[in-house]
Amino acid sequence: MDKLKKVLGRGKEEEEPEGPGILERADEATTLSCGTRMKGFAFTFTLGILLSFLGIFMLWIPALGIGVFAAFYTAGNICALISTMFLVGPCRQLKTMCAKERALATILMVAFLALTLCAAFVWANLGLALAFCALQFLSFTWYGLSYVPYARETFLKCCKVCWC
Repeated sequence: MDKLKKVLGRGKEEEEPEGPGILERADEATTLSCGTRMKGFAFTFTLGILLSFLGIFMLWIPALGIGVFAAFYTAGNICALISTMFLVGPCRQLKTMCAKERALATILMVAFLALTLCAAFVWANLGLALAFCALQFLSFTWYGLSYVPYARETFLKCCKVCWC
């Protein structure tokens, strides 16, 4: 019977696959209970909000202001993004981030995260860092709206009504 399965292509092959890939292993390692996922989400999301607000308050410190602000604000947004991984898992989160309808928002969000840090630490330009933070906020909002059906269209219609 085994020979017949081999001939038909349904038997075990000579070479065994190397095992699950890195994403599958990460997904298996993050099998958490529903309660643990909710606690992880709540903790990291709250931490993200606190870091962002702390960054805003640090902006007014004369000697450290811009660098600490950019670091805390960016870390807060990263924590908020990571918090959703507790709800859906890291593999699914990465797949949905790269989906066709979210790819541009994801690329812009990551680019503005990096540009904010560059403006603060490399270029030491407060105006540019604030502009990139605003763009970071807008791209994060646009990314978040992509998860709600018709939210982007509704948002655009509201903007047209307000400015036209």
